[in-house]
Parts: sequence; structure tokens; C-alpha cells
Amino acid sequence: MAAPNPIQVQKYLSGIDYPASKDDIVATAEKESAPDDVLEALKGIPDGDYDAPTAVTKAVSDAN
Repeated sequence: MAAPNPIQVQKYLSGIDYPASKDDIVATAEKESAPDDVLEALKGIPDGDYDAPTAVTKAVSDAN
């Protein structure tokens, strides 16, 4: 499966405070009504804390 567009991913993570855990990232995307492809991509990233939006984008890209 192709990774969603990084801009699309970040659109659903607005307002999140970094560092953020994978669980916080997924919960924020769910709260922001992210589409299924974005949610699945975020659920596929490794567990851990992410210190910036670029770290999330890289993890999504690497996981897909």
C-alpha cells in the first residue's frame, strides 16, 4: 500500500503537542476524522515517541 501524502497526514495532526506517542498521534487523527488510509498508515508506524511532524512523516513513509 502506498503511503498517504505527507501533507494529508499532517492535516489531521494539527494541534498535537510534540513529543507525541504513537497512541497520541493515532488518537488525534481519529479525533480529527482522518480517512481510513491515513489512520491505517499511522497505526502501522513503530511504537515510540515522535519529536516532530517530520519524524511522523518519515515513519509513515518507512512503514509503507
